[in-house]
Amino acid sequence: MTITFLGTGTSQGVPVIGCHCAVCRSLDYRDKRLRVSVHLATQGKSIVIDSGPDFRQQVLREGIEQLDALVFTHEHKDHTAGMDDIRAYNFKQQQDMPVYAEPRVLEQLKREYAYIFAEHKYPGVPQVQTIPILDDTTVFDVQGVPFQPIRALHYKLPVLGFRVGGFTYVTDANYLGPEALEQMRGSEIIVLNALRHEPHISHFSLQEAIAVLEDLAPRRAYLTHISHLLGRHREVEATLPDFIRLAYDGLRVEISS
Repeated sequence: MTITFLGTGTSQGVPVIGCHCAVCRSLDYRDKRLRVSVHLATQGKSIVIDSGPDFRQQVLREGIEQLDALVFTHEHKDHTAGMDDIRAYNFKQQQDMPVYAEPRVLEQLKREYAYIFAEHKYPGVPQVQTIPILDDTTVFDVQGVPFQPIRALHYKLPVLGFRVGGFTYVTDANYLGPEALEQMRGSEIIVLNALRHEPHISHFSLQEAIAVLEDLAPRRAYLTHISHLLGRHREVEATLPDFIRLAYDGLRVEISS
């Protein structure tokens, strides 16, 4: 499996509009963070988890010419605002795009993208096949690839992370219950959100994320959904345990399963 980080930033991205802090002024390419998203190439399939407002820019940058499915963690706009751009894949692949999400999230997408789901569609709108994730404990199939849902809380909002083989991806969370932690345990690679140093109402702080990862002890771990308040990539990464790194946009990692 090849994992590509399409975006590793928080909802505002980095740099933040109008901000002149050291991170937002940094010339280090690793400090330029688009909204969070990840691409998986596995078992001959191309799958994206979350299509935020930077989706078009991200897939063009990475040269992703095929997309077999789109999977959503939750309904917040920084994770869904790019869904319209699947039109290019509809045209190229001549088929509807399978979209996987919890029923609540699918209902939100139908409200926000009413023109996609209208009875009488305008020519050229995205074509989707919605597939509800009905059980947050049972493995489901994404175009032949097994996905284990991981239940987390984003403040009081239930969200999903996913485990695919030895890879686990959890973003926009500040609580993982005992069952979720056990589902993640044994992963070779874990990706977890770490917004900033200070506690936050709906995201893990850096120290909270480190504590979770030290307990789970994967071979490798990467932090994502990073804000400018965390600090410059080079300086923060130097303080981390050896097995934990900061993800950055365009980072590509390989895993055997």
